[in-house]
Amino acid sequence: MKVTRGPRGNELREWTVQVLLTGDFASAHYDGDNSKILPTDTMKNTVYSIARKSSATSMEDFAKELADFLLGRNPQVASVSVAVESTMWKRLTVDGKPHPTSFIRGSGEVQTTTVARARAGDFSIASGLKNLIVMKTADSGFEDYIVDELTTLKPTSDRLFCTAVTAEWRYSVDTLAFDAMRVALREAMLKTFANHKSKSVQETLYAMGKSALERVAEADQIDIIMPNKHCLLVDLERFGQDNPNEIFVPTDEPAGHIEARVRRTA
Repeated sequence: MKVTRGPRGNELREWTVQVLLTGDFASAHYDGDNSKILPTDTMKNTVYSIARKSSATSMEDFAKELADFLLGRNPQVASVSVAVESTMWKRLTVDGKPHPTSFIRGSGEVQTTTVARARAGDFSIASGLKNLIVMKTADSGFEDYIVDELTTLKPTSDRLFCTAVTAEWRYSVDTLAFDAMRVALREAMLKTFANHKSKSVQETLYAMGKSALERVAEADQIDIIMPNKHCLLVDLERFGQDNPNEIFVPTDEPAGHIEARVRRTA
């Protein structure tokens, strides 16, 4: 966690960092020779030290700095992979105004990136998000699917559509305004989710991925996972009441798991 202090308030970032090294470590496994091993304690302290010196505001730029530092000091290391997850903190609102130094945990959404680099190679950067929970209460249906003797699901043109989106996009270049690109991709997906007249989760997933790539030319593919978070209509007829699509019970399991990759074509 890093607090950047300023005259008009503080900035707060909480990042969980995983560092993986590959290289010439055979002697440690075969012979118990630790002379080429960088202790995990040192790797942990390296994260703190680089964080203190770094001016990076994006996870991607920080991960690039960290990878280059480790490659520069460790000739036995062939490649470095740095995965970062960001916890959502938002400013506390007091008397209708954002407070300069107090924060509240946001949703369960986590922002992610994985930055990898082999020695003398280019950066590979894949960023994304997970557990972005969204819901549509209109413009969603599911009809005209396969029906056989084991089918109990009833078709509907008006259902609740709730899911927890996980997305990962791959950048085609490694020097970008990463935070701005993240905002643009996320907003494109959310706008499409809200406005899309959904015939299925699959159709909406593809529309979201397509809109994200159309919004940000520097992303060349996106993987999206959208599991069903079902909200089932409650049967109130046994109590002598109607239920005009108003009362539901949320349930996570059993549920469908839908995922796809959307990528640019030549």
